[in-house]
Parts: sequence; C-alpha cells; structure tokens
Amino acid sequence: MTNGVSKRDYYDVLGVSREADEDEIKRAYRKLALQFHPDRNPGDHEAEERFKEAAEAYEVLHDPEKKRIYDTYGHEGLQGTGFSGFGGFEDIFSSFGDLFEEFFGGGRRRRSGPAPGRDLRYDLEIEFEEAAFGKEVELTIPRQESCQTCEGTGSETGQRETCPTCRGQGQVYQSRGFIRLAATCHQCGGLGQIVTSPCPDCHGQGRVQREKKVMARIPAGVDTGSRLRLRGEGETGRLGGPPGDLYIVIHVRPHAFFEREGNHVICHIPVSMVQAALGAEIDAPTLHGDHKLKIPKGIQNGEVLRFRGQGFPDLRGYSPGDQIMEIQVRTPSNLSKRQKELLEEFAEIEEDKRKKQQKSWAKRASDKVKEALA
Repeated sequence: MTNGVSKRDYYDVLGVSREADEDEIKRAYRKLALQFHPDRNPGDHEAEERFKEAAEAYEVLHDPEKKRIYDTYGHEGLQGTGFSGFGGFEDIFSSFGDLFEEFFGGGRRRRSGPAPGRDLRYDLEIEFEEAAFGKEVELTIPRQESCQTCEGTGSETGQRETCPTCRGQGQVYQSRGFIRLAATCHQCGGLGQIVTSPCPDCHGQGRVQREKKVMARIPAGVDTGSRLRLRGEGETGRLGGPPGDLYIVIHVRPHAFFEREGNHVICHIPVSMVQAALGAEIDAPTLHGDHKLKIPKGIQNGEVLRFRGQGFPDLRGYSPGDQIMEIQVRTPSNLSKRQKELLEEFAEIEEDKRKKQQKSWAKRASDKVKEALA
C-alpha cells in the first residue's frame, strides 16, 4: 500500500481510536492478520495488500516512540526514523515472528533452502556532546558467520541428505478436526535436509561465532532510545540466505552542566547580586563554546534567557532547539567589614525609600476615601 499511493491513517487501518491502548491495538491487528493472512487467501492480491497494510500500521502503533512521532507528524514524520514500511513478506515475518507463533502455534512455515540471518542489537553509550554533533564509531560485533571450511553447508563433504521425517518439506502436518496445521520439522529445523557428516569446525551448523569490525555514523541530534539500522550487518543467512540487519540503540550519558528537553539545552547560570542589580556581560558556556550573555539590569532570580539555535539539531531536518538559561542570583556570604557597612547603608536607603512609598500610598488611599464620601 506504499507504492506511490497515499497511505491510509494507521488507526483507520486497524479500526481503533487514537486513545486505544497497546492491548486493543494488538487485538485489532491479530484479527486482521488472521483474516487476511496469505496462507488463508492464496492468490488473493487484495488480501495480501490488506495484510501488509495492517502489519505496517501495527509496527508503528505498538512502538511507543514511532507512535509518538506518527501522532505528532503523521506519515511524513516517520521518514527520518529509518522506518519506511515493509518491502515484502520476509520483512513482515521477521518483525512479527513472536505474534505469528501465537496465531499459528509454532511460527511461520520455514522453507528448505536459503534462510535469512537474524537481526542483531547493539547498545551504544555516547557522550552528551557526541549526541549533539554526531560521530563515527567503530564497533566490534560478535555474530554468527558462514563457516569457511564447509562454505556454510555444515557438512564435511559439502553434501546434505533429505530429511527422512519431513521428506524434504521442512514441515510436518497435523489434522485437528477439519483444520490441517503445519509445524516446523523438529529433526531438520525446517531446512528439509540433514547433515550426516558434520563439519569439524562448525559441528554441522554451517556457521561459526566471529567478531566483525563495523563503522557506524551516529547522526547529530540522536537521543536515548534512538535506533539506527545498518542493513546486512546482522548474522549471516543459512545456506546462502541474506544476512540480517544490525540495530544500534543509543544511550546518552548525563552531562554535568547541561540537560536536554526535546531539542532544547537547559542550564543554570549563576550571577552575583551586584551583576543582577546593575546588569553585566558574562561568558556563558554552550555546546559550541563560550558565548557572551548580556544580563539585563534588575533581573530576578529564576528568570530565563535564551540563545536561539544553540540546542540540538533536529533529526527530521527542522530548526534546531535553543539553549535556555535560568538565572540563579547568588547571595554573598563571608562579607568583609566594609562590605557589611555598604550593605547596611544600602538597607537604610531602601528602608527610607520604602517608608516614603508607604506614606505616599497611604495618602493616596486616604484621598480616594475622602472623594468617595464627599
């Protein structure tokens, strides 16, 4: 439903409201998946498209981060997140394998011959500044790769034999009433073939555990929970099948001075009582180095100043955030004798000023009362 055709609203696809919780979304998808599953509608192109459309809607709405982006920006917002729908049924099945095991009691049917490799997850910790500016990192990924000794066949001779249990079909069948169910063959694991002379290096598995160096570019603006997808960097497929993908999950370490709120950078700027009263120009730290910050005369504790565009870049290409600075007026301590004298003199002046203002206010109030009574 994505080839140049305008997409339907994902909530309409599943037939749920925007207030639907995770369980309601899952139930709605399960119903549609059972109704339009290709095994139940062989050759029905419309059912196939409905099935893919429901799977795409579920993939977005059951994921809290994707759902938040979709609710805010619609289909366009997902274009910068690495999600662009599904290319085919292999994508759908790899994303919803657990759910299909619930539906069909044993997972999707495996086919003899090549099988795709598993996707992998790598949790990466980066510094606050690295999240702001991006970086390129080299990762060491432990993964299953094709055995070079047997070229991935798992056999010392390079030959496999037809599985006697499933007779090469990769699955066995059971009848329950009028329903005929298929299950993966336990002897060959769904491959339809078995190894009679296992390879001494991979012990018949066709794959061995190795480490691979992978270069990954972390884009500027990522946050904790951001996921990056490196296609083809997952585990090697079986019997020549395509490799899986590598998903890098970002974790940003806290900063000693800055905090993040959306794309804004938040910090607290201390100023002296004199600077707050008379105004000043100070050097304020930012992610881009120190910038001159003008402190207005008479600024109060807790007031906010802002550097526009000095926050985090936006992953979707919108304007960057700001740096927001909350002013903290520091009360002086450990005063010298002269400083105490000056403050006491200042306090006397302020008290005289207050009394005059109070007297003036009282006179105006009295005059108003007299006018009202006249």
